[in-house]
Amino acid sequence: MTVEIWHNPRCSKSRATLALLREHGIEPKVRLYLEDPPTREELEEVLALLGRKPSELVRRKEAAFRERGLDASSSEDAILDAMVAEPRLIERPIVLAGDAAVVGRPPENVRKLLR
Repeated sequence: MTVEIWHNPRCSKSRATLALLREHGIEPKVRLYLEDPPTREELEEVLALLGRKPSELVRRKEAAFRERGLDASSSEDAILDAMVAEPRLIERPIVLAGDAAVVGRPPENVRKLLR
């Protein structure tokens, strides 16, 4: 099974999640998603795997959220569009394994994929 992490090396949770995977003998494909942003289709697929809506995966405290005119009343489409345009708005890290995905916040969430 291929494991991929959407990783931001500047994020402590992302680094801890990557370390946890490696501690369990998994060397994931590391996607630096800020440099190699996901397409809208990829984000839609990940949201489906996570069972979440864009509003549940967006980083609301990022300045880009407000700068794009987003708030609690924004549509899911508007939030998804913003996440595609500004990948730093995507909650991190995301770990994909087969037909499953988890957000590594907290990093221990990835244990669900290790069973």
